[in-house]
Amino acid sequence: PILLTPFLPDYTIDATQLEAFIDGAYRSAGVNPEAVDSGAVILTGEAIKRKNAEAIAGIFASQAGKFVCASAGHHMECTLAAHGSGATAVSRRTHRTVLNVDIGGGTTKLALVKNGEILGTCAIAVGGRLIVRDAAGRLTRAEDSARQAGLRQALGETVPEADVERLVDALADAVIELIQGAPKSELAKKLLLTEAPVNWPAPHFVTFSGGVSEYIFERETESFGDIARPLAARVRKAFEAGKIGAPMMDPGQGIRATVIGASQFTVQLSGKTIHLSGHVSLPVRNVPVTFPALELHDEVDPAAVAEAIADALARMDEDSRGTVALGIRWRGEPYYQRLRNLAAGIAQALEPGSQSPLILMIDRDVGRLLGHILEHELGVQRGVVSIDGIQLREFDYVDIGELIEPSQVVPVVIKSLLFPVH
Repeated sequence: PILLTPFLPDYTIDATQLEAFIDGAYRSAGVNPEAVDSGAVILTGEAIKRKNAEAIAGIFASQAGKFVCASAGHHMECTLAAHGSGATAVSRRTHRTVLNVDIGGGTTKLALVKNGEILGTCAIAVGGRLIVRDAAGRLTRAEDSARQAGLRQALGETVPEADVERLVDALADAVIELIQGAPKSELAKKLLLTEAPVNWPAPHFVTFSGGVSEYIFERETESFGDIARPLAARVRKAFEAGKIGAPMMDPGQGIRATVIGASQFTVQLSGKTIHLSGHVSLPVRNVPVTFPALELHDEVDPAAVAEAIADALARMDEDSRGTVALGIRWRGEPYYQRLRNLAAGIAQALEPGSQSPLILMIDRDVGRLLGHILEHELGVQRGVVSIDGIQLREFDYVDIGELIEPSQVVPVVIKSLLFPVH
């Protein structure tokens, strides 16, 4: 079931209520937590900003044992919502360009998809629960972006309906400007959380997901003291008035889009061709990924590989040089000599005496052989974790979960943002 995130007045998340909800969901599903092999705890939007967000994520990750934990950056959220809503599937099936607009409680995430591939993402601080009022109209929650949009009342004060209407109009206009192509008003520019869209092609369809989409597509009618329903009404009105050049389409999933996207695309299971040294301790968390500029042509030069890895490690901050994952985009045939030359270059680049594991994240199915060469032929003393079939980008971070028996796979969570330092 859906639970409105239980925020407390002291800018924290109510851990007790959240724990009771999750325990109840297990009971309702008839599933024992010990029977679950793997999963992910993903914090998004306003939840990441709460002071105890990291601690809460760690609690649930440790309770589940094999779960890994991540906080989603804005671009990652856009991607998860586009996949989980069904927008990428619509684009792939129709060979059309689709703009997915995910309007949640605190943010709106846009993803432009062409032929099933995401071309661009952006986010703005507009959502359906930026303010919440009780039955008497008194303000019980107010986020910073609502203040920027003109909210003046303090918590506990009554907000007149006319003020709410003006606030919703301003926030809806900011979202509509972004859907139209670029923010024009000062408010829209101020609320942007990422770079604005640049030269995005016009979409053939606009799809909506997130909690507010339940009102847009009239699957939900109940009000929860927030501005989700009037915000949805303004967006629908913009389409009806012809302000948006493309027609609206329901992609199939609404409020659950992000979590469905997380289950489909964030937890990647790798197993058939991975290599794990026996003395490597898993899980490992928050490992930064760097991509050396490898020239993997027909002849792989070990010295050039070593130099590229050294340059990639030098680009990283000093604080990030403990355990690092090397991202490798394999090109060409997986001939033994080519893989051995790559392994030799990797071995040359290793810092002598380091005890941190050597983690390789490879996009093609050559992980087991590469790891075997490093450990058993070249005698690398560090523990080797060589995982393939994983799609990564520079500046991603990864968590690698415990080995799942008897299937011999490991869960990998890819994330684009760590928790903020308080």
